[in-house]
Amino acid sequence: MATHEPGNSENARVNHRSNWFYGWTVVAVCTVTMTLGYGVRHSFAVFFTPILDQFGWSRGSTAIMLSIHLLVYGSVAPFTGALSDRWRPKRMILLGAGITALATAACGFASQLWHFYIIFGVVTPIGLALIGAPVINPTITNWFYKFRGIAFSLAQMGGGLSFLFAIYAETMIAAFGWRRAYFVLGLTLLVILVPLFLRFYVYHPREKNLEPLGIKDGKLEKEDAATGEVEQGGWTLKQASRTYQLWLLVLSQTLFWGVGCYMLLAHQVKFAQDMGYSAGFAAATFGLFGISMVIGQLSASISDKIGRETVLVLGCALAIGSVFVLTLVKDASQSWMLYTYAIGFGLGAGLQAPTVFVGASDIFSGRHFGAINGLILGGMGIGGAAGPWIGGYIHDLFGSYRYAFGLSMLCFALSAAAFVIAAPRRALPPPGYLSVVPAKE
Repeated sequence: MATHEPGNSENARVNHRSNWFYGWTVVAVCTVTMTLGYGVRHSFAVFFTPILDQFGWSRGSTAIMLSIHLLVYGSVAPFTGALSDRWRPKRMILLGAGITALATAACGFASQLWHFYIIFGVVTPIGLALIGAPVINPTITNWFYKFRGIAFSLAQMGGGLSFLFAIYAETMIAAFGWRRAYFVLGLTLLVILVPLFLRFYVYHPREKNLEPLGIKDGKLEKEDAATGEVEQGGWTLKQASRTYQLWLLVLSQTLFWGVGCYMLLAHQVKFAQDMGYSAGFAAATFGLFGISMVIGQLSASISDKIGRETVLVLGCALAIGSVFVLTLVKDASQSWMLYTYAIGFGLGAGLQAPTVFVGASDIFSGRHFGAINGLILGGMGIGGAAGPWIGGYIHDLFGSYRYAFGLSMLCFALSAAAFVIAAPRRALPPPGYLSVVPAKE
């Protein structure tokens, strides 16, 4: 790991004159990136209804476009995560911004189901894998050894804000129609993300002759300053894949986000409309979920104090209780039930989202974490390939989402169990990277 040498660069001299750690600027960039990038995916729920209305396709076959999207994303994520460890991440993230923006705009020209399957299902997630969590999570790991939980929570906050992006999408649909709205969303990404990456994004602190927060002159910063030094090495994906902890983390993410969450997120707006609520109200509820998720993500930083397992189990419990409330909705006469669902589910998902990756970094931290992180995201993609389609298929089969909601609650419970058994609190002895060597007296 590169250490700072006085006078080494202008960046380093500026850092000495300022108390501001540049890693927090990187976190802000990551938050904006997650907001816009995942906003494209999560706005699917508000495009779902007008597309169904225009073409008259079944819910199951239409929801497959999101299933394909998540499957491709999950399949590509391990490769982009591993590539970020070896190639130039800034080039990757700029390429991803261009692909995501152009593919989003191209959705407005689709007129057949297979068009959506190719554009939204295949091309868009490739771009998103280049700008999303497969690159963002290792970026945060590189910059922070101390306060990693807080940094992850702030960056992952963009995932919650991405649901507010759905309100922006609904506004554009109401103003211009769904085809032109897709073009506006694509243009928004291009105009904001490309300049932001060019000016502010930095993958690793050594690119600015800095060290991660919590490490100084190659040593861990602790109250007993005589702790030790940071060594190179660390977990490789091959080594981590031999542990049951990694596969339990993959399973936990597969069940919570892949199957449970995306089954709900793909259909919750349409469900609200089925109950008699307007499209605007349904989208606003979606936005309330996003706001609550942001609060949950910020609150997840408490895992630095009370433990990863406690926070994640609490998140899953909130999600289960909230979906149970959703099953009680019968008509549009009791809006408080939708509000309760949106707030509780948002808080629960927000607590889970950063915690699973912080827990993974506790166990497998190192310079190969990008590949390990990508594999966990791949689990989400595998589950996501099934979740939206299953939700639509169950509705087409039974004329109700009740059984789909029950399945999502079961997935949340099993996800919590898998994470607790993985036990980030009992981190595995790493093969070398960030291991502490007793200081010589």
